[in-house]
Amino acid sequence: MRLYNSDPSSASYRVRIALNLKGVSAELLCLQLRDGAQRDPAYAAINPQCLVPTLTLDDGTALTQSLAIIDYLDETHPEPPFLPRDARLRAWVRAVALAIACDIHPLNNLRVLQYLEHDLKQDADAVKTWYAHWIRLGFDALERQLVSPPVAGNFCCGDAPGLADICLVPQVRNARRYQIDLSAYPRIVAIDAACAELDAFRRANPA
Repeated sequence: MRLYNSDPSSASYRVRIALNLKGVSAELLCLQLRDGAQRDPAYAAINPQCLVPTLTLDDGTALTQSLAIIDYLDETHPEPPFLPRDARLRAWVRAVALAIACDIHPLNNLRVLQYLEHDLKQDADAVKTWYAHWIRLGFDALERQLVSPPVAGNFCCGDAPGLADICLVPQVRNARRYQIDLSAYPRIVAIDAACAELDAFRRANPA
């Protein structure tokens, strides 16, 4: 398998974590997004959205969208599971993951920030204000959600990392990159710290 990804991309970061947790090897091909490598015709032929990540399989199938790729890995490599067996808990974990991947991240990804800067002529302070607004709005809700999980533990839901943690950790890194004060989110910070103790998360970190 080959993973087309980018070091700073939080969606790519998610998939690298998932691969590590599953113990699955993939050749990592890094695209420099700020240089526009994702719009190269050769890559566009693999992923018409010109986004990362893309996971290509041995048979040539190209899987796109980080959560779809993670779902594929979870189905093809069941251990350790990314979702609880209980349907109620699965829905809760998916809700946390989707709150990050669908509500917070898309408003702050690179192409949105570049549009604000280049097309709408917003200065660096305005772009940073935009970024911080959506992080805080999302984290305010997430913190309340994570303080009382349906199953207590060091991670989002219980004592093992899963889909929600895979999505949360890259978003916390993004917040720190933009120097957002996280003191109002002790539960989020604690989960991030618990994940940082695991080799699968450390090896996936862009740093």
